[in-house]
Amino acid sequence: MTPETVALMLETLPDAVIVCTTEGRVVHWSDGARSIFGYVTSEAIDHPLIELIVPADQASEHRRMLKEIVAKGSAVYESVRRRKDGSLLYVDVSSRRFVNAEANESLVLSVEKDVTHIKVQRDSKLMDARFRDLLESTPDGIVMANPTGYIVLANTQAEKLFGYASGELRGRPVDMLLPERYRHAHVGHRSQYFLQPRKRAMGSGLDLSGLRKDGTEFPIEISLSPLHTEESSFVLSAIRDISERKEIQKALQESNEELARANLAKDHFLANMSHELRTPLNAIIGFTGTLLMKLPGPLTAEQEKQLRTVQSSGRHLLALINDLLDVAKIESGKVELNRELVDCNALVEEVTATLRPQAEEKGLELLLTVPETPLLLRTDHRALSQIVINLTSNAIKFSDHGEVNLTLALRAESDSVRTAEIAIADTGVGISEHDQARLFGAFSRFNTSRDKAPEGTGLGLHLSQKLAHALGGTITCQSELGMGSTFVVIVPEG
Repeated sequence: MTPETVALMLETLPDAVIVCTTEGRVVHWSDGARSIFGYVTSEAIDHPLIELIVPADQASEHRRMLKEIVAKGSAVYESVRRRKDGSLLYVDVSSRRFVNAEANESLVLSVEKDVTHIKVQRDSKLMDARFRDLLESTPDGIVMANPTGYIVLANTQAEKLFGYASGELRGRPVDMLLPERYRHAHVGHRSQYFLQPRKRAMGSGLDLSGLRKDGTEFPIEISLSPLHTEESSFVLSAIRDISERKEIQKALQESNEELARANLAKDHFLANMSHELRTPLNAIIGFTGTLLMKLPGPLTAEQEKQLRTVQSSGRHLLALINDLLDVAKIESGKVELNRELVDCNALVEEVTATLRPQAEEKGLELLLTVPETPLLLRTDHRALSQIVINLTSNAIKFSDHGEVNLTLALRAESDSVRTAEIAIADTGVGISEHDQARLFGAFSRFNTSRDKAPEGTGLGLHLSQKLAHALGGTITCQSELGMGSTFVVIVPEG
């Protein structure tokens, strides 16, 4: 048989026929090699075979086998190869060293047969015998694939999940379970995973979709676990249908968007109503005051009584509107703080002077203790003043006898941060331990069952705490039913 006949026979083989130099550079690339590995002849000739078709984790083994062939003359072995598209396959390799008489050089002839499907069937039977019973007990769909991306084992849950009959997935490429748009990238990810196998927990991967046999897609979540046996390495994929979760998330997102729109509408409403409500109320309160001053003329006792009721109700309603608008601003994050150097001594003195008539009207003594040296603090004057007014007004409102003591002090400085402490102590009705747990909630009111319980919006303490937090501070309360209360405001320099 002539060399030309031998060459023709080798060229017509469906297997890959490759001739390399003893250094591993390709000098012949058959049609079978092109068909199996995806490289045309011009892409392969004069290139190192190791760079074309040998995976990185197989490189050292390939070099060892090449040396053995050169030294011993031949070798037969099984290996893993990489196609041009990055996918892997199993091959049986038969290699022999021969001498090219014309060029007087040694070459290596290799015939590589694709045995991926044979290997898959062999591994499938082995894995089925070892792990079938275990995998059937799991609630998730389980798919086991080998490094070449073929399924060697799928449990019943996986078959039902993707719509396949029993045993139908065995020996098929795992990529078929993904929509077409994912497959190209998945080939590279899969090959890379076997180079550096590691566990990947459920939910830590990308958003993926599964593809059922009938062509429908559904959202999935996948966990990956490498599995090493003496025969080979595998990847175990646990697959979960998250369609229901996605629907819930979508519904929640739509609800959140609707709530956001409603919240925006509320903000617009409150902004408009701020002017629309306050203006007529101020007019009512103002003209009521004018009438009570008897500027237009004298009033009867009954008329004066009724007008004072109108005035009191108007002021109460205005206070409620102001509190509601202030709370709405804070909740929406639209409260604006103007931090400046504030003389806290002067601030608490102003509050005391403003509220002293209210205390004296009830026969209470309103006491004030301040440092000898003015306590200067960089904070928002209006917000701090509103907190102190709310707490002091509450103390007067819920005390029928005794005194209200307002104390300002400078707390020990730390890290060069000045902190003011304002304590408001009263001898009033006190607050039960049960009520203290919900003391700062919106619209919380206490002691309303007692005779002549004072009116209130139930927003004063809630608003004060929100303002204190906005200033970086806190409000705490110590109280005992029937023994009075002490509220302490801590405000650091901002």
